[in-house]
Amino acid sequence: MFFVDTIEVSGLGNRCYLAGGERTAVAVDPPRDIDRVIEAAARRGVRIAHVVETHLHNDYVTGGPELARVTGAAYLVPAAARVSFARTPVHDGDRTVVDAAAGLTLRAVATPGHTPHHTSYVLEEDGTPVSVFTGGSLLIGTVGRPDLVEPRLTERLARAQHASAHRLATELPDDTAVLPTHGFGSFCSSGQAHGESTTIGKEKASNEALTRDVDTFVDDLLAGLDDVPAYYTHMTPANAAGPAPVDLTPPAPADAAEIAARLAAGEWVVDLRNRVAFAAGHVSGSFNFEAEGQLATYLAWLIPWGRPVTLLAESAEQLAAAQRELVRVGIDRPAAAATGDPRDWVRPGDTPASFPRATFADLAARYPDQGVVVLDVRRDLERSDGFVEGSVHVPLHTLHRRLDEIPGGQVWVHCAGGMRAAAAASLLDAAGREVVAVDDAFGAAADAGLPLRLG
Repeated sequence: MFFVDTIEVSGLGNRCYLAGGERTAVAVDPPRDIDRVIEAAARRGVRIAHVVETHLHNDYVTGGPELARVTGAAYLVPAAARVSFARTPVHDGDRTVVDAAAGLTLRAVATPGHTPHHTSYVLEEDGTPVSVFTGGSLLIGTVGRPDLVEPRLTERLARAQHASAHRLATELPDDTAVLPTHGFGSFCSSGQAHGESTTIGKEKASNEALTRDVDTFVDDLLAGLDDVPAYYTHMTPANAAGPAPVDLTPPAPADAAEIAARLAAGEWVVDLRNRVAFAAGHVSGSFNFEAEGQLATYLAWLIPWGRPVTLLAESAEQLAAAQRELVRVGIDRPAAAATGDPRDWVRPGDTPASFPRATFADLAARYPDQGVVVLDVRRDLERSDGFVEGSVHVPLHTLHRRLDEIPGGQVWVHCAGGMRAAAAASLLDAAGREVVAVDDAFGAAADAGLPLRLG
C-alpha cells in the first residue's frame, strides 16, 4: 500500500507532495517552510528518506536543502541544474527506492520545457506506474510556462513542452494520477487548472499539448503568455545557491513613532487587513496587500527588492501567516511589525486616513464626467478581453513606477474583482491622489451600462 498527501501552498498557487509506504517517504518540491512537510510525515509515522526537486523553481524559494538536512534525507536534483551545493544528481531513467517493503520506487523522466533540466518522477508500485509528479511540465489542462529561463529559449522550450507531454502520455497508463506542482494560481503556469485532480487519460482528451499539433500548440501558447512577476528574477539564483533556513519568530514590535519614522525614510509599511477595513481607516502612506489574497506574489512583485518592510496586522495570527507567506518568496525578515488597528498605529493627535469604495453601478452614475479618471490595473491579457471605454490602463505591478502617468482628477480604480484595485488605491492614496476603490467584479461593468470596448 502507498499514500500520496498533497500539501497546498495556496498563496502561491502551488502544491508539494509527500508520498510513501508504511516506513519511508519522499517529499516532492517542498516549500521553504518545511515544518508543514515534517508534520505531514509525523502524522503518517514515516521517515522522509528522499527529497526531490522537479526543477529549479522560478516562483518560490525551495525548502529542499533544509528539509534534506533536517531529516537526513538524500536530496535529488536534476543533474543538468546548475547548483552550488551537494546533492544527488538525477538523470533520465534513474530509479530510487522510496519504500522497499511497499514496493515503491521513483523513476526519473526527463521532461524539458518549463526549464531545460526539468524532470518528472513516476511513482511505481511493484513496477506499475500509479502517479507521476509533473512539477511544471504536464499540468491540469495546461503546461508550465516556457518563457521564464531565457527569452531566446522560449520557442525551443515550448516545443519541448509539447514533446514532454507526449512522452508522458505515451509511456504511462491512462489511469496514472498526474500530480503537478504548478497550475493552481501560480504565474509559472501558462493557464490555470480546471479541477483539483486529473489522470493521463483525462489529459489526453483535454490538454491542448496532447490534442493539438506542435505548431498550433506553440503558436497559441506563446500568444497567451502573461506578465512575469518581477521577483522571479531572484528565485532561481536563490535556489541554485541553496537557501538559508527560515526564521519565523515574531518581528520587532513597532510603535506609532517608529511607523512614522519608517514611512518618512521611504520604507514600505504594509497593512495586511482586508480592503474594507483599510479603506475605512489606515496609516497615511501605508499600502494595502490583503493577507487573505495573493500577498506574497503581489507584494514581492511590487516592492523594490531588498527594501525594508514593516507589517501591520489585525492579530498576531495574521502576522505569523503573512511571515510564512513572505519567506516563501525570499522576503525573510520584516523590519518591524505591529498588531491592532489604525488607532494604535498613528501618533497622538493624528487621525487615520481613508478613501471611499464603490461599485461599477456607482461609477456608471458618474462616468463620463469632468474630473473622473477610470484606472484599469488589470494585466494586459485581461484587458484584451474588454475594457471601459476611455479608461487609463496601468497594470498594478507597474503602477508604483508610473504614478505620474495618471491624469489629474478623482481616480476610480478597478481590477477584475477588487483586491488589486484596493492595493492600487492605497498606492495612489499614499501619493496624495483623490481615489475611489471600485470593489466589484468586472462583469458588473456591462450590467451597470458602462461603455465597453473589446481589446
